[in-house]
Amino acid sequence: MAEGPIWDKPRRRLLWVDIPSGTLFEGALDGDRIRVTRTHTFDGTLGAVVPAEDGSLLVAAQEELIVLRPDGTREIGPRLVVPGEGRRLNDGAVDPAGRFLVGTMLIDGESEHERLLRVEYDGLVTVLDDDLTLSNGLAWSPDGHRLYSTDTLRRRIYVRNYDPADGAVGERRVHLDLGDDYPDGITTDAEEHLWVAVWGAGEVRRYAPDGTLVDRRAVPAPNVSSVAFAGDDLDRLVITTATVALTEQQQRDHPESGHLFVVPVEVPGLPVTPWAQ
Repeated sequence: MAEGPIWDKPRRRLLWVDIPSGTLFEGALDGDRIRVTRTHTFDGTLGAVVPAEDGSLLVAAQEELIVLRPDGTREIGPRLVVPGEGRRLNDGAVDPAGRFLVGTMLIDGESEHERLLRVEYDGLVTVLDDDLTLSNGLAWSPDGHRLYSTDTLRRRIYVRNYDPADGAVGERRVHLDLGDDYPDGITTDAEEHLWVAVWGAGEVRRYAPDGTLVDRRAVPAPNVSSVAFAGDDLDRLVITTATVALTEQQQRDHPESGHLFVVPVEVPGLPVTPWAQ
């Protein structure tokens, strides 16, 4: 299950994870294809990865954070999920000031008590939400003062005011309600249009700031998990997909499921803020 793509622009590398296998991938863009250049394996699941300025990687493992240094050494960070609860860390992202945000999900069954967490500079953890069904994609407006967050099983994307300087957040409100569809990973472009990976629909959608659907890009795989801008000019969308939850017949009908796809776009994305370790 490919998930969580992120473009590390200083090193011109794409990062993403395979959640069930606990594998972190590094890759290079080669035209409209992605070439794997390195892999790292962890115990348990992986939910997300983000780069630091020095090239270190912060990895959301199953219950805790792990720092992978450029020389390959690993450092165990804070545990964010209580052992034995049957939860794991899911999608995560760095805010405009360098703090790491990550959500949780129940591994089996349904929940209305999943969390969106923020790890502060001193390592303490702030709970932003504790009433989610499945915390998923995160994105910010170009000025950094609006946070978009996904609650997949409620089929909603929320927005709230956000102050990167002091971390203050405003009241959460519904930005998009996808009706019968399931939003997963998200990203914003330079015009603050929100690109949404729609699980089960085989596409990503572009929504204007007022919520109007203005574009959609289909891929030959139904379970689209996330989306990110990549390339020197941030003018290509990388779309991740998954085979999980597909029947054998669906996998035969969609043999490219689980692949990554690269799609050119006219409006570029936003640079990724490095994690402030």
